[in-house]
Amino acid sequence: MSAIALVGGVTVLLKPATLDRLLLPFVALAAGTLLGGAFFHMIPEGAAALPPLFASLWLALGFATFLGLEQFLQWHQSHRVAARVRQPFTYLILLGDGIHNFLGGLSIASTFLLNPAAGIVAWVAAAAHEVPQELGDFGILVHGGFNRRHALLWNLVSALTFPLGALLALGIAQQFDVSGLVLFGAGTFIYIAASDLVPEIKTAKRLSSAAVHFGFFVIGLGGMFLLAHALQ
Repeated sequence: MSAIALVGGVTVLLKPATLDRLLLPFVALAAGTLLGGAFFHMIPEGAAALPPLFASLWLALGFATFLGLEQFLQWHQSHRVAARVRQPFTYLILLGDGIHNFLGGLSIASTFLLNPAAGIVAWVAAAAHEVPQELGDFGILVHGGFNRRHALLWNLVSALTFPLGALLALGIAQQFDVSGLVLFGAGTFIYIAASDLVPEIKTAKRLSSAAVHFGFFVIGLGGMFLLAHALQ
């Protein structure tokens, strides 16, 4: 997952117009896979071990935590390259991304410890989201004053918090029921998809583009459902 932070380097090979055409369908696919991973894999696994009220609480905490990150850090995961970004905002991007990756490592590793198959699916869903996010973050850092090499380096540094979160989950698994963390992670998946990704794909001005975006969204959602059904 940390290595995905280096994907921004491919932007050197692509024209901005080409990158823009590819990003939104990928964002739509990521939205579908994130929601599918949360609803069809993580929530059933986490909720099976907890009373319904507490399961819902962990889910709501995950959603609310990421809302708080965006509100108080003024951090919005934009998947398009911003035209004008002030330098201080780039550091908020890195800080927010580091916290996001840490929590992602914690929740996905917890899902893996509860059920390895569900953990792999959760990682795939998160990775599908990370690619367009990291492309967008790389563009923001470059526009905010970083050169390409430094943008890639600091993006990678912020991504290294993912294995730190995973190691923490491994360390506490013997003393703490990680089912709540799985639901916490599902709540973050739902927030990212609903708040950051779906609004991006709703901006299409042409019916054909909207249909393509919706199609990729359904592919991501349906793929996660079929995978969950096959693993039963």
